[in-house]
Amino acid sequence: MSTLPPAGTPARYVHDKAASSGSSFYYAFMFLPPPRREAITAFYAFCREVDDVVDEVHEPQVARTKLAWWRQQVNEAFAGRPAHPAMQALMPHADTYGIEARHLLAVIEGCETDLAQNRFLDFPALERYCHLVAGIVGEVACNIFGRTQAQTVVYAHRLGLAMQLTNIIRDVGEDARRGRIYLPIDELQRFDVKAHELLRREAPWGYSDRFSALMRFQAERAQRCFDEALALLPAEDRAAQKPGLMMANIYRTLLREIEAAGFQVLHQRTSLTPLRKLWIAARTHVRGR
Repeated sequence: MSTLPPAGTPARYVHDKAASSGSSFYYAFMFLPPPRREAITAFYAFCREVDDVVDEVHEPQVARTKLAWWRQQVNEAFAGRPAHPAMQALMPHADTYGIEARHLLAVIEGCETDLAQNRFLDFPALERYCHLVAGIVGEVACNIFGRTQAQTVVYAHRLGLAMQLTNIIRDVGEDARRGRIYLPIDELQRFDVKAHELLRREAPWGYSDRFSALMRFQAERAQRCFDEALALLPAEDRAAQKPGLMMANIYRTLLREIEAAGFQVLHQRTSLTPLRKLWIAARTHVRGR
């Protein structure tokens, strides 16, 4: 077990931010060598900071102001003046792992999308959003994990999409509570599921054969994206990309649990226990897949 960074340091700040999130990502970080672990932890903490602005600030204009402040922080940091502890922890790793300002600004842009819209007309529109909040994250992560092949970036973007689609399936009810529906409007129409049924979030209004069919369609697409991502991963980079494979296995296990429970996602949020996430990560580490 690694020693905690000293209290009051940027490294400790980002460690605590990542650990407190309970995210599946944290369990994959544990198996990385220290320099890569420090880099991905700092990057993940940045992503959490920006995402928390949208999730925790209830006044949209205040949230926009905060995101503008973060955009300024990114530009200042890459000009050699990092001020926030997340940026102070991240910048020493930027050159080593190819982390650029455009990556961080894209994540901010994706989070800002949540303030501008709460519906997506079709899957291409949703896919664009996923590219910003998940694909770019996957790209940075695969660089930090270590890659030698250009196609590994393509794999990382596809895996990011698969995991974000899983998040969307898991969080249908939680997002509805915030007035958001990420399931594409044209797909709601195809399965005759009404937005107001999702927004009410409770049985029997939301749950129906129509809803189940819609969610099976979403889950099948997410599973295809996982399969496509794994098929894209070059053999030369498979060993280095084991943390991504750990996350893929954790997310696929979660998706299968949601499917097995009949997509009861409107009134509850399905999750895996920390011990189970750690076990899946450790098993993937040993098996390499």
